[in-house]
Amino acid sequence: MTQRTKSEWQTAGVYIGDEVDSSRIAADAILLPGCRIQGSETSIGPECQLGSEAPVILENCQLGRNVDLKGGYYSGAVFFDGANMGSGAHIRAGTILEEEANGAHTVGLKQAVFLPFVTAGSLINFCDVLMAGGTSRRDHSEIGSAYVHFNFTPHQDKATASLLGDVPSGVFLNQKPIFLGGQGGLVGPSRIAYGCVIAAGGICRKDVLKEDQLHIPIVPKAGTGPYKTGVYSRANRLIQNNLTYIGNIFALREWYRNVRPLFVRDAFDQAVLDGGLKNLDLILKERIKRLGDVAVKFEKSFQTLEKSGGAQAEIETQKQFNADWPALKEKLESLGFQPLERFQTLEPAGTYIETIQSLEPAAKEAGREWLQSIVDETEQVWNG
Repeated sequence: MTQRTKSEWQTAGVYIGDEVDSSRIAADAILLPGCRIQGSETSIGPECQLGSEAPVILENCQLGRNVDLKGGYYSGAVFFDGANMGSGAHIRAGTILEEEANGAHTVGLKQAVFLPFVTAGSLINFCDVLMAGGTSRRDHSEIGSAYVHFNFTPHQDKATASLLGDVPSGVFLNQKPIFLGGQGGLVGPSRIAYGCVIAAGGICRKDVLKEDQLHIPIVPKAGTGPYKTGVYSRANRLIQNNLTYIGNIFALREWYRNVRPLFVRDAFDQAVLDGGLKNLDLILKERIKRLGDVAVKFEKSFQTLEKSGGAQAEIETQKQFNADWPALKEKLESLGFQPLERFQTLEPAGTYIETIQSLEPAAKEAGREWLQSIVDETEQVWNG
């Protein structure tokens, strides 16, 4: 099959921007009429299909093999082999959908990372999260329809990224799935362990760190009372959950640097890997910035708490983090990690999924310990 020229695509009812390199669109990719392809960084791999349900606007995205984007707007996102999304999608920069991760119609994602098989239902807003869990498309972590991740607070901060599962265990594709029941929500920054179920119809406001739990969220008692925006409580939880999240993104970046290159077959795969690394760097920059914003906001908060007789331990935590932040930021931005040599020499045995799932238990445990050490080192930059 020969490569189509831009004029041939135009004749077929597909707009290709002048800045797009047509050689980065696979010859057998199917772009249906009404699609608009933009951005010099765009790459569309073999057997991809765009626009089967509605027009697709795609700009500066990288698609692996057999990616199916049925309709919607996609900008600055990365899709590994077999990822797919229904019509009405609104997928923004920093998003990564790994192999066979997917969503139904009307899903909104930004800086969301889905490890393989993670599935989003319909009518979902799920930004600033990392989710893992599951072993196949029949055994996958699920976000129920009409679910929301709440990522903006009354204090007007977004240090709210939530971690569902983790990277050190999640990358080995052998963990129990997580289930978020439909018509519910999760208030960030939260952490949910593998095997947990959040009951439908509720808003989860807590961490569920023990595996295999059913959490039925409590409905807050109705009422009206005094409230001061900008005055924080449970600052230590906020800080530690943010550092844990950043540590997991560091760990995934090292996985992309050391393991993912072994599965690059051609320029399309390389574009996806490069895009993934770029998005992880974008996420890290954003998460460090947002945590820094909170450190600044803590000054007003602890001053208000001091005047009103707030808990001394809470005041000291906020005061210390506010003072320590410049040094902490420098530490976070200068962290470096050693690769695990045995993974640099890994021999692919089929696809990425097949190879990772066929690893010997000892290799998986060594890899998990390596990645967990990265998370641990990140968490330990501050011991407030």
